[in-house]
Amino acid sequence: MGNPTAFLNIPRKEAGYRPIHDRINDYGEVEQTLNTEDRRLQASRCMECGVPFCHWSCPLGNRQPEWQDRLYKNDIKGAYELLTMTDDFPEFTGRVCPALCEKGCVLNKQHEPVTIRENEAAIVERAFNEGYVFPRPPKRRSGFRVAVVGSGPAGLACANQLNRRGHSVTVFEKNETPGGLLRFGIPDFKLNKSVIDRRLDLLMKEGIEFKCGVKVGEDVTAEELLGEFDAVCLAMGAEVPRDLKAEGRDLKGVHFALELLQQQNRVNAGAEIGKDERISAKGKNVLVIGGGDTGSDCVGTAHRQGALSVTQIEIMPKPPVGENPATPWPYWPVVLKTSSSHMEGCDRRWLLDTRRFIPDADGRVKEVEVEEVLWEKDSQSGRMNLVHTGKIETIKAELVLLAMGFTNPVAEGIIDALGVEKDARGNVKVGDNGQSSIDKVFAAGDVSTGASLVVRCIASGRRAAKGIHEFLTASKE
Repeated sequence: MGNPTAFLNIPRKEAGYRPIHDRINDYGEVEQTLNTEDRRLQASRCMECGVPFCHWSCPLGNRQPEWQDRLYKNDIKGAYELLTMTDDFPEFTGRVCPALCEKGCVLNKQHEPVTIRENEAAIVERAFNEGYVFPRPPKRRSGFRVAVVGSGPAGLACANQLNRRGHSVTVFEKNETPGGLLRFGIPDFKLNKSVIDRRLDLLMKEGIEFKCGVKVGEDVTAEELLGEFDAVCLAMGAEVPRDLKAEGRDLKGVHFALELLQQQNRVNAGAEIGKDERISAKGKNVLVIGGGDTGSDCVGTAHRQGALSVTQIEIMPKPPVGENPATPWPYWPVVLKTSSSHMEGCDRRWLLDTRRFIPDADGRVKEVEVEEVLWEKDSQSGRMNLVHTGKIETIKAELVLLAMGFTNPVAEGIIDALGVEKDARGNVKVGDNGQSSIDKVFAAGDVSTGASLVVRCIASGRRAAKGIHEFLTASKE
């Protein structure tokens, strides 16, 4: 610990966001950066606790105190090397991770945790800028070939770890460009896609092969996959969105959140979308159903498209503000989260259930009928039950976005073709090493857990890669 008193006399300082009137006019990243000296001072606040709860909270097991100290001492090369020992893509997690580590930071007991996520992003950006990041292909190849299906964070992490171990890796991606939801789900204002391209360029130079526009299960059969490769990792994500069974669901103007987000990201990348297919919030009252991160991304996108108004509703109660005794430190606090998109303007409401979508004369949605609900605890079972109050109102909306999460992976296709066992939720069932019910087939990320965080997907991809490596080397003996 370079400065043992820093946490006492240096307050937490966040980089903050670009001004609202500026950022809502483009899709550039909203988050700003601190100057080098301020960033070093923020890193110096780390106390190198005897029990580092930041490390305990992180799904990747990042060694935060160690690389915070290197950052404070201006040893960027050392900090980056420590960071990438546990995190394949700190440039992703440094931007989009909800910072589980900061919630576990001892200084968070006073709501002044170390700016771990921002420090992480600063380290990797300086490492790139100062020439410490360059292709490092394996010195020798094992002779084994592995197929990774899906190029999201889990697939990329698995491919990266296998390639480093000397195995020849081919990544199959159904979309036109690799990246999965990093590219097509997360808005550019949170993660600029040049950041993904920079990493992909490195992975390709290190020897990973990418085949895009290929639907595994159709263009490549299960038999071909198992015949041509020594092991397979399924990492296609959980793409089945949670739907609403309500009257008028099929009206024009009612869309799943990802329909909007994926289309806008493609438009930003230069794709031309026909007028009839274009989903736009321009000049419309927008209703976002679902209070999570995907809903927040819809709010920010709607603002940039020129929405007249944005309302976000949630069926669950409003979380506590600031403190929640039910989730004390060092656990993840279930409290109200206000994103940069919410700060741009949004009417947020809770305890509302969507009853029906009301059309105009042309068959487009014009209003949404909602009902106030309550959650009451059953005295016998202890379960919380939804109670409808009968208090009904309508919300004006010409564009409705369903952002209620995802249920499970799409089984039709390679999952069914392989015949792997699934769990009760429809996810690919795997062991601790990521191996499925078929010896050669492993799974990582959301396809095996259901929808989760980028950081957990990277951790899952790393575990699956370790399992595949052990499986392949054991077959040699």
